[in-house]
Amino acid sequence: MTTPILTIDDLNVRFSGRRTVHALNGVSLSLAPGEVIGLLGESGSGKSVTLRALMRLMPRHAQVSGSVEVAGQDVLAMKDAALARYRGRTVSMIFQEPGLALDPVYTIGHQIAESVANHEGVSMIAGRARALEMLERVRIPSARTRLDSYPHEMSGGMRQRAMIALALACRPQVLLADEPTTALDATVQIQILLLLRELQQELGMAVIFVTHDIGVAVEICDRIAVMYAGRIVETGTLREVVRDPRHPYTQGLLSATVHGATGRGRLKTIPGAPPSLDRAPTACSFAPRCDRAVPPCREAVPPLYAISPERGARCIFAREPERAETMA
Repeated sequence: MTTPILTIDDLNVRFSGRRTVHALNGVSLSLAPGEVIGLLGESGSGKSVTLRALMRLMPRHAQVSGSVEVAGQDVLAMKDAALARYRGRTVSMIFQEPGLALDPVYTIGHQIAESVANHEGVSMIAGRARALEMLERVRIPSARTRLDSYPHEMSGGMRQRAMIALALACRPQVLLADEPTTALDATVQIQILLLLRELQQELGMAVIFVTHDIGVAVEICDRIAVMYAGRIVETGTLREVVRDPRHPYTQGLLSATVHGATGRGRLKTIPGAPPSLDRAPTACSFAPRCDRAVPPCREAVPPLYAISPERGARCIFAREPERAETMA
């Protein structure tokens, strides 16, 4: 069995202020070298918080517990110097909005060259050469000219490509992609997805890809982890989850998209709204919205039931879905 490049065990994140928000509640996940996992779920489910916890980009008032190990390193125990080496070199991140992630006062070439120089101990001249190589690799037209362009001088699609070039410049082992195609039109979106998949295979990176769109996940992911209310509620291969979803929330997500619609009927919706996270869950968080919920669902947080060695779902009916109708 392949040793995971990344292992998350019982990760919890609390944000304290006027009220406490339990953003992540016992997240556990492993990522194999070269594997692409999609974190799927609606807004507020904890997808982006998971990525930021992996990068240690939490605000000061955040309380983080659990275990995060990447390439044999204990991420939560890292000191500042080790953390600076870790970010960009071991793990890198493509942010959701490149217009905000890129520094507006420096050229694209300078930002990439500086990252390479800092992490690899080379000169800015060598860093600039790597920057040109990366801009060409992500297929930015007139790459040599674009080295001296500022972010505001580029279109949204080109900024996203530049962000990908920056993220990959130091050849990280793990890439975190936080909905990198959300703000792009459909044509550019598919170009970016194909580019990311091509680069991932070429460089042999492991990737965690955050999305709320199952159509995007189908294009790039090997495995899916569905999140709801700060927990992973179902995980499995892309084929298994899409063809045979076992958690009611996963079933609702797939039915609520044009990919899951049949004929010309109306799209199905998930009734209700996600729960408030100002209290730690004490039962199934999806129970108030679930049409199959039974008393045990409201009494305790269900474990992640194993369906197969690589498949699990946090639902009492996961292993025996036919029992749902008889118990309801």
